[in-house]
Amino acid sequence: MPDNTIRSSSDVVLIGAGIMSATLGVILKELQPDIQIEIYERLDVAAAESSDAWNNAGTGHSAFCELNYTPEKPDGSIDPKKAISIAESFEISRQFWAYLVEQKKVPSPENFIKSVPHMSFVWGDKNVEYLKKRFEALQSNPIFADMTFSTDPEQLKEWMPLVMEGRDEGEKLAATHMEMGTDVNFGALTRSMFNYLEKLDGVKLFFNHEVKKLRQREDKSWRIKITDIATGQKRKAYPKFVFIGAGGGSLPLLEKANVPEGHGYGGFPVSGQWLKCTNPEVIAKHQAKVYGKASVGAPPMSVPHIDTRVIDGEKALLFGPFAGFSTRFLKNGSYLDLPLSIKANNLIPMLSAGYHNIPLTKYLIEQVRQSPKDRMKALREYLPTARSKDWKLERAGQRVQVIKKDEKEGGVLEFGTEVINTHDGTLAVLLGASPGASTAVAIMIDLISRCFTNQIKTPEWEAKMKQMIPSYGRTLNDKPELLAEVRKHTAEVLKIK
Repeated sequence: MPDNTIRSSSDVVLIGAGIMSATLGVILKELQPDIQIEIYERLDVAAAESSDAWNNAGTGHSAFCELNYTPEKPDGSIDPKKAISIAESFEISRQFWAYLVEQKKVPSPENFIKSVPHMSFVWGDKNVEYLKKRFEALQSNPIFADMTFSTDPEQLKEWMPLVMEGRDEGEKLAATHMEMGTDVNFGALTRSMFNYLEKLDGVKLFFNHEVKKLRQREDKSWRIKITDIATGQKRKAYPKFVFIGAGGGSLPLLEKANVPEGHGYGGFPVSGQWLKCTNPEVIAKHQAKVYGKASVGAPPMSVPHIDTRVIDGEKALLFGPFAGFSTRFLKNGSYLDLPLSIKANNLIPMLSAGYHNIPLTKYLIEQVRQSPKDRMKALREYLPTARSKDWKLERAGQRVQVIKKDEKEGGVLEFGTEVINTHDGTLAVLLGASPGASTAVAIMIDLISRCFTNQIKTPEWEAKMKQMIPSYGRTLNDKPELLAEVRKHTAEVLKIK
């Protein structure tokens, strides 16, 4: 039989058409205009999984309101390091997006970013004390200098009238407020970047194409076998560099690559659901992202929040997410994803992580067993006057938390984003979840510095990086004047506060 396989040779293959691949593709094409890039996506559109607006919170994760980024240490003090790092990373994203808008590479910023204040909200003596300590630990840093704190019911009513409606007057409450928070439609942004990429010479985007196998060849390039799901047509690609940015689908592909750096990694899938408001009058009363404290054992993606969203020009109001358990790694995945991901090299880390995270297992079982009445009870902690008839349950995205080997514990469950790359820099894989999309630019710059080590040091690449990201190579929290300058410029270009 004749071999009808289509063969292609490119510099770079990106697997998965989400925010990460879009960001990496655009940055590489800016740095090296003649680079040849192929993108393979198993679904029929870009950004249909974790990057889609309804599958994530849309919070421009800048650590303004997310309490899980500021853990309380055993001595009672607050550790702000992670919050500062995430806030700095989001400033890098803002600079890159502003560059794309200025250069007219993506359309009007109103399509993907809006000003929505970020707030943290707690009740009870212990939580109020924690929030005050958190505020003091953060606000002393220039990057959080605009944060305000209040326990005054009148001020809280001004900030979040819907949340304060119907509350007991004697209840001990507190909130922090950041006016410069944002809501980001990562789906719209991702599709805009791919629309730009597709018009460029040397870029090919294939939808309905699933990567079946990938192996490294002796010359360090890769052989990738791909199937067109619609027609059955087989393809082979032979790139010099491969990026796997397929969300929950990244782990199975890392296992197929069979590289030593990938051994010992596992994944724990967590699904999500939202309560979505259907009453326009209720939606109109709230204009903020209000984050609370997570339950004991809850994964970070399950931190409860009452969330103003602006999606395709329409204002929406969501509460959640409610966590659940599914063996799928993707919203459009297979129930066999989890069992098939268990291999000899990751069995011990996965069993160990399970043993050390019994509270998480208990939490997920409780979440799965929740009734509509239970979910409304959780909502009324944030909106005391909420009525069941104004809310409906919607399915949200699927996340895969990273499990990796640990010398002391055997295996640990990581609640963040992790980039794995081979020692020769020819393959990089992104695993994990929040704050992913918000910090995509910083993550991809770090990936480029690891995998394109010689090129990134050249004057040409360095100059281009500084054009795209004016603060490139410098931190912002310790340079208040530079921070103010960068924020002013990006706010003007992106038309946000």
